[in-house]
Amino acid sequence: MGDAHVMTLRCTAKLLKRLRLPVHPSSSTPTTKLGDWTAHLLFARHGQIVLCVSERTLLPVLLPGRDIATLIPRFREAVRVMLDAIGVPAEKIQRELDSMAEVAIGKTNSRRVLGSLNDFVRLAESFLGDVTSLLDVSLRLADAPCSPIGMESPRRATLRAFATGE
Repeated sequence: MGDAHVMTLRCTAKLLKRLRLPVHPSSSTPTTKLGDWTAHLLFARHGQIVLCVSERTLLPVLLPGRDIATLIPRFREAVRVMLDAIGVPAEKIQRELDSMAEVAIGKTNSRRVLGSLNDFVRLAESFLGDVTSLLDVSLRLADAPCSPIGMESPRRATLRAFATGE
């Protein structure tokens, strides 16, 4: 794995057990705007769901937990769909996806992100009953104020991250 475009999907123990993939001791700084991501496996009425949260902006992305072998490409696609849905320009989405070309699997390493992930788990469970898609739940979660980012919503923090720089 080269170091040019690498990010780490930091998985909770429950998800690591399901993935059965080698864990990389990644200490490199991610080349993505959204940083590394933390992922957790939920068991909901609708089946298994993977909740992924961006390290830098806490942007949440939900995707089906079935077919765990294809998690990484489906995760990238879910990020693309979410960024498009919140209004990130297509060329910036493509740059982010290019920076996510290589994904290492790692263990969780941030209490701050895990705390937000746990908050999102509780909110997601309450939203899952009355929404039509996982994207709808992700969008609702993205509007929740989060204390680790100054009570801003992940949606606004993400849009600001993509508005700066390149």
